Amino acid sequence: MSMSDPNEPRRVPAWLRYALVAAGVYNLLWGLAALIAPNSTFDLYHLPRPIYPQIWQCLGMVIGVYGIGYLIAATDPRRHWPIVLVGLLGKIFGPVGYVYYAAKGDFPWSWGWLILCNDIIWWLPFGLILRQATRTE
Repeated sequence: MSMSDPNEPRRVPAWLRYALVAAGVYNLLWGLAALIAPNSTFDLYHLPRPIYPQIWQCLGMVIGVYGIGYLIAATDPRRHWPIVLVGLLGKIFGPVGYVYYAAKGDFPWSWGWLILCNDIIWWLPFGLILRQATRTE
């Protein structure tokens, strides 16, 4: 039995890293767009602009920070699995809240495309990354 360097990233399928890099870049771009043009999403969906666009900009900052986390996790997905877990939880709870408020009529169903792109498409890769992180060599 050989001892490996504990600081060396464990071998993982390349797609795990690619998925996290893609998520990181996507979140950074989305966050930057929300910071630079906070009303653009509302205009796209023909919704009234928020009174305080700074709240949307703050959300963009948080999403951008997640992007940094995903890029860090891409360096060693098994070691940084907690970042992926927190991201997945947000990507599950966000759509739950969206469906709740859309069903009540407080939020437009048209934003479903935003939820699909920002959250739901990441469920499978993030779930598989977490599954891979639990495997032993």
